[in-house]
Amino acid sequence: MMASTLLLFPLVTILFGAVGGALGGLKLAGAELGKELASLMGAFYGLVAAVPAALVAAIVLHLVRS
Repeated sequence: MMASTLLLFPLVTILFGAVGGALGGLKLAGAELGKELASLMGAFYGLVAAVPAALVAAIVLHLVRS
């Protein structure tokens, strides 16, 4: 796997995980918790799902390409 892919892949995953989690938290709990708290919690919990999935995907891609 190229070094640029290994550096770029986690950064993109963190970015999209945080943005997706924030938008999901805002949509699901924006009215109950307030927009700021819901988006902040969603951003943190979005990373909980995105980062391990990205690590598994990087390992699988490495094994397939080898």
